[in-house]
Amino acid sequence: MIKNLIKNIIQRTRTLERPLQKEDELMKYLIVGLGNMDIEYDGTRHNVGFEVVDTLVKKYEAKIQHEKLGDMANFKFRGRNIYLLKPSTYMNRSGKAVRYWSEKLNIEKDQLLIIVDDLNLDFGKIRIRAKGSDGGHNGLKDIQQNIGTDYARIRIGIGDSFHKGQQVDYVLGKWNENELKELPTILTKVSEAALSFAFHGLQTTMNQFNS
Repeated sequence: MIKNLIKNIIQRTRTLERPLQKEDELMKYLIVGLGNMDIEYDGTRHNVGFEVVDTLVKKYEAKIQHEKLGDMANFKFRGRNIYLLKPSTYMNRSGKAVRYWSEKLNIEKDQLLIIVDDLNLDFGKIRIRAKGSDGGHNGLKDIQQNIGTDYARIRIGIGDSFHKGQQVDYVLGKWNENELKELPTILTKVSEAALSFAFHGLQTTMNQFNS
């Protein structure tokens, strides 16, 4: 009888251990906002990914630190371990930082979220996708070359109000007065979508936040 009791305890312990180990992996997420580090890029449309990360850092009073290949922060959200990354590799080499930190933190593809600006969407529009092409975005192009295409991404519309040949100036330009009025609401919405991705999952987040 004692032998059977010990056997049952061992079996129950093993059963409990496996889900806990799996759950531990599922509860860790890496949210990456794309942008350029130099101060001259602060407040530009191309850096909206950075601004989302900054919004989350401020709201959850996370400590952001200079680390290898980027600025990193970490906080807990409803039992999830949220890591935030602002790559310091410049936009066109974002994939190097994403790959490094994904491997270092042992982040699976379904625990990774990239936040990026998008010229092909009207200002303030949000598109959340499970995977896809780079859409002509150099940051996504480099990530694709480093880890492939099957990762979740939030595209934030910055509009295309520029004349032919002025795309670079527009993307690297500062938000105008009207955009700045609406920007806090947009950043809050994208921040909420990022945390929804970690807590509720991608499908629910797409259904709720795609606009």
